[in-house]
Amino acid sequence: MGAYLIRRLLLVIPTLWAIITLNFFIIQVAPGGPVDQMIAKMEGSDAGFSERFTGSSGDNPGASLQAQGGDDGIYRGARGLDPEVIAEIEKQFGFDKPLHERYFNMLWDYARFDFGDSLFRGNSVIELIKERLPVSISLGLWTTLIIYVVSIPLGIRKALKHNTRFDIWTSTAVIVGNAIPSFLFAVLLIIVFAGGSYVDWFPLRGLVSDNFDELSLLGKVLDYLWHMVLPVTAMVIGGFASLTLLTKNSFLDEIHKQYVRTAIAKGQSEGNVLYGHIFRNAMLIVIAGFPAAFIGIFFTGSMLIEVIFSLDGLGLLGFEATMQRDYPVIFASLYIFTLLGLILSIISDLTYTLIDPRIDFEQR
Repeated sequence: MGAYLIRRLLLVIPTLWAIITLNFFIIQVAPGGPVDQMIAKMEGSDAGFSERFTGSSGDNPGASLQAQGGDDGIYRGARGLDPEVIAEIEKQFGFDKPLHERYFNMLWDYARFDFGDSLFRGNSVIELIKERLPVSISLGLWTTLIIYVVSIPLGIRKALKHNTRFDIWTSTAVIVGNAIPSFLFAVLLIIVFAGGSYVDWFPLRGLVSDNFDELSLLGKVLDYLWHMVLPVTAMVIGGFASLTLLTKNSFLDEIHKQYVRTAIAKGQSEGNVLYGHIFRNAMLIVIAGFPAAFIGIFFTGSMLIEVIFSLDGLGLLGFEATMQRDYPVIFASLYIFTLLGLILSIISDLTYTLIDPRIDFEQR
């Protein structure tokens, strides 16, 4: 198993390189980059550029790049703009260097986990990610935990009660829940439970209250959970269907196999057969989908929920960076989540061997 783990860990390096390289060159040739964004902001302003560009504007370069629009033959909207101004903007964003030089600099920096600074926010990318990480971890972990804790026992029960009323009604419930978009359900929860039209039981925004630091330890835990109820409920509503039905079908497939009949014929109890034999085999396919499910919930699945409940998480950060062409934030988010996905995939393989010792990746 040790040699297999070493091979998998070494495989992480070329996988990360391939993904980052492909996305780097795709984004670089796409129109509407940071320089284009700045030139677009400069349109319609009659003030002198040099005065504003050299003036104090804090850490946000977007606040200082205001001038009359023009065209230098390279960027859209730069009509009549002084080439020196364009050169200054390119230097501001690091586009004064050749493409290949920027590419190799990025690879060297990312190898050292140096993600640089955001082009538009005035903070380092690491600081931005650290600020948003608690929100995304909270949403991702609680959502994944609740979905798995509910779906796996429910799927097992549905397999044992196949084609009964319980099976039919629970299937209907989870499919209806899956058909409801999470953001619409979030709006409904706000209307009903957050002071919209009925009761005001839960907070509308934020991860914690304003007086969080003044609360006791128990008060902080309760306050945190109080804020998590509505966004997590909105996210889990559509997550039960696929995992529940996958668990049910896996158990149904195993129940009818010969080794189950043999175990029953030997007089083993139903619980021993179910959890000692069937569970290990049926759970393999469920475990295989955990890394993708966790990363999906952790990142893309929470973006709309973060917007609705005013939660500044990584999903919202990545979306805003994409719209602004904030390349350091885009590439850093891609790099980190790809790395997390690869590591979770390795952990998933290790879990295979714990559940079913017959699996030996080393021999394969």
